[in-house]
Amino acid sequence: MFHADVHAYLRSAAGDRAHRAGPFVIRFDEHDDAPPFNYAIPDDNLSPTDGDVAALVAAFRERDRTPRLEYVPRVAPELEEALLAAGFAPEGRYPLLVCPPREVVEAPVDPAVRVGLVTGDPELWQVAGVMNAAFEAPEATEHDVARLRGVLERGGLVAAAVDTATGGVVGAGQIGGPHAGVAEVAGIAVRGSHRRRGIAGAVTALLTRAGADAGITTLFLTPGNDAASRVYARVGYRKVGEMLHISLPKSRESGTAA
Repeated sequence: MFHADVHAYLRSAAGDRAHRAGPFVIRFDEHDDAPPFNYAIPDDNLSPTDGDVAALVAAFRERDRTPRLEYVPRVAPELEEALLAAGFAPEGRYPLLVCPPREVVEAPVDPAVRVGLVTGDPELWQVAGVMNAAFEAPEATEHDVARLRGVLERGGLVAAAVDTATGGVVGAGQIGGPHAGVAEVAGIAVRGSHRRRGIAGAVTALLTRAGADAGITTLFLTPGNDAASRVYARVGYRKVGEMLHISLPKSRESGTAA
């Protein structure tokens, strides 16, 4: 049930960027071609046809985006085989972690850093800058800030870690707008100058507690590497499944030379 709830959340999170291509809901960002903002979620228990996969690929190519999916294989167990046959290749398999909000563990943080929720544009600009720098994205733009405003408008939360000596934001994270009590903790980021000070764990713990206070009953996240997994484990997150990111590079499309 939880894994299907994650899919329902991901479809909901697509919001006004959602597009349906056969048995897939696709999130497109017309301003940003970065993979994390352009992906498909399959219908549950999907038995895809070749035509279904072709329609999915065409929808991405029409928008000059790389065809890709982010989904829980357990919810659509027949899909991966069909995608591999069409030339898709896994980008990564990531642990799906959860933490009951009331079971979050307090995380010690450098006393020179203050962690709290933010809503104002000046802080959101700094949060966007920290996130983009941490994930090697271009300089923050108005679109990045508008995306964070959208998180808040949908009932999500944005957190910032502030260096009390300079007043600058040095860490950040967010919870997406919840769907049926389910939401994702994402975008946990720390400036290189302030790493190894407990900031990522403190931001994650704060968001998890604040999510519970906002009525969110199930929080999940998908760490990108083992180091991040260890940070989240220290504040109470544990593995309950797996998320697959899989895409079709142009060179691997059917009929295209490798």
